[in-house]
Order: sequence, then structure tokens, then C-alpha cells
Amino acid sequence: VQLQASGGGLVQAGGSLRVSCAASGRAFSTYSMGWFRQAPGKEREFAAWINGIGGTTSYADSVKGRFTISRDNAKNTVFLRMNNLKPEDTAVYFCAAQRYYTANFRSQADYDYWGQGTLVTVSS
Repeated sequence: VQLQASGGGLVQAGGSLRVSCAASGRAFSTYSMGWFRQAPGKEREFAAWINGIGGTTSYADSVKGRFTISRDNAKNTVFLRMNNLKPEDTAVYFCAAQRYYTANFRSQADYDYWGQGTLVTVSS
């Protein structure tokens, strides 16, 4: 599976942005998908997760209520809609795929494939 993230850019605080991750390969609906982010000078951290059929999601406390993860399995794409953005949301956003579901989906180590990242910059 190859993952290609896109949609990053510059947005003012309080604004919205949607980033996308397109996957190549077959059986996309069997993969759980996650979004992680890495702010300048910080470690990569978990942001959001969605199961294969899209019926279950989970979020980091820092983005809960503002971010929404979704997927379109017909288009092999997962999305992260980000509302009410804050300067502290500035980061490179990475999508990742789990070949098999694990309960430890907040850990980077439980992902098998990674995209290249897309930069989101939130100005104050």
C-alpha cells in the first residue's frame, strides 16, 4: 500500500482545512487508518483513527470536538477535517495504515505503511 497525503496549507486561527490521504493497492477497506502529526521540534503524535469500514473513530484529546476523520472506501481515501484551528495545530500531518487492527492504534509502532506528510500552518 502506498499513501499520498495532500491538502495542507496556510490557514488563519479559527479557520478550517481538510487534508486527504489517497491509498493505492487493493483491499483498502480492510485497513484501519490513522492520522499523526509532528510539530516543529516535537515528536510525532497521534491525532485520529478510523476502522476499516468507517464505523468507529478515536481522537486525541487535543483535537477532539474540532477534528473529524472519515473515509471513502470507494475512492481509497481517508480525510481529516480540521475546524477551529489553533496555532498549536501547526505540524506536518501524516497518514498511516494498519494492515491488521490492533487496540494500540495510538502507537506509531502499530502501523505498517506511512504517507509522506503534508504541512499545515496555522497563523495567529
